[in-house]
Amino acid sequence: MTDRIATAEVLVTSPGRNYVALKVTTEAGVVGWGDATLNGRELAVASYLRDHVCPILIGRDPARIEDTWQYLYRGVYWRGGSVTMAAIGAVDLALWDILGKTAGLPVYRLLGGAVRDRILSYTHATGWDVPALLDAVDAVRDRGFQAVRVQTGVPGLDTVYGVPRDRAAYEPAGRGAAPAEEVWDTGAYLRHVPGALAEVRAHTGDDLALLHDAHHRLTPSQAARLARDLEPVDLFWLEDVTPAENQDVLRLVRAHSTVPLAIGEVFTSVFEFRSLITEQLIDFVRAAVSHAGGISHLRRIAALADVWQVRMAPHGPSDVSPVALAGSLHFGLATPNFAIQEYMGYPDPVHEVFGHAWTYADGHLHPGDAPGLGVEVDEALAARYPYERAYLPVARRRDGSMTDW
Repeated sequence: MTDRIATAEVLVTSPGRNYVALKVTTEAGVVGWGDATLNGRELAVASYLRDHVCPILIGRDPARIEDTWQYLYRGVYWRGGSVTMAAIGAVDLALWDILGKTAGLPVYRLLGGAVRDRILSYTHATGWDVPALLDAVDAVRDRGFQAVRVQTGVPGLDTVYGVPRDRAAYEPAGRGAAPAEEVWDTGAYLRHVPGALAEVRAHTGDDLALLHDAHHRLTPSQAARLARDLEPVDLFWLEDVTPAENQDVLRLVRAHSTVPLAIGEVFTSVFEFRSLITEQLIDFVRAAVSHAGGISHLRRIAALADVWQVRMAPHGPSDVSPVALAGSLHFGLATPNFAIQEYMGYPDPVHEVFGHAWTYADGHLHPGDAPGLGVEVDEALAARYPYERAYLPVARRRDGSMTDW
């Protein structure tokens, strides 16, 4: 007799950051966990799951993962979007988790087995000024990382997204009734960053892979200028140079620079990546496994990218839960054109709530060999951390007008 889905429940917890987890349980008692966290819009996805998706999962065969994906995506009139795809991603992850546990195998073996022994990872180093940034880079290297994303403060600005003035822990999402508003000056940024990153490269030598994120703030000509100015730094990649929706403008950037480009952490479907990949306008796909419809859909994006020699590098900040990170690592271990995994780490309470088999060592991650995804949620402990409203900051130019996030 075929095992069926008996219950599907949504869990919202905040052990330092807000997370949305999906618990799918079969009639035989097998539990699968998925991640549906969407930073700053968590409750929208929780409601989408709880009110619209969970009821129609009951009674379905959990092993029919692809059919369920098609059912949730193609079977509804309102397709796509970050809320919908995060919800579908959570279901997909939970079903892969169940399949692995039922088979007694880690998910990466169900995806065809490992094509590498471990996964290269990168983390973040920030400093308000160059000396502080160099200290932060050294600290990251001491932890074994061989790749690091470097971000710095900008002279003349009081705040810069993701770059604390002191050595406080990285926490861009502010708790409160409304998002914080930052003042941004693109000209000051363009004048400062190439020199700052050049100093980092001179400090580290050639062995350390350096990455930098422009956070969608630049026009096409500004992006081309920055990419050209950063060529001597030999970046692993330059990320999100322009708002990703206007894909044609990347042709201008490509025409002026050979710096590798990474884009797509706000994208949720293969259709959004089609032109970027087939015209080779980017070098790295940044889609997150939880936001892009789960492992099933990310595999389709990876297959298209592989044909065009574009590599996968999934988004992985600390607001992507350990469940999603596990899914990304299983996917990465089994995907030939997987390049690198972002890993910011988590505070201790997150590790305690989301017990996991994946490990970090010497600049690399591994998903572990536990059946399924290898993550189990301590629901009693999660309940001690209730949801707290939090928003990422927004940015305005010096004249008060909004600029791109």
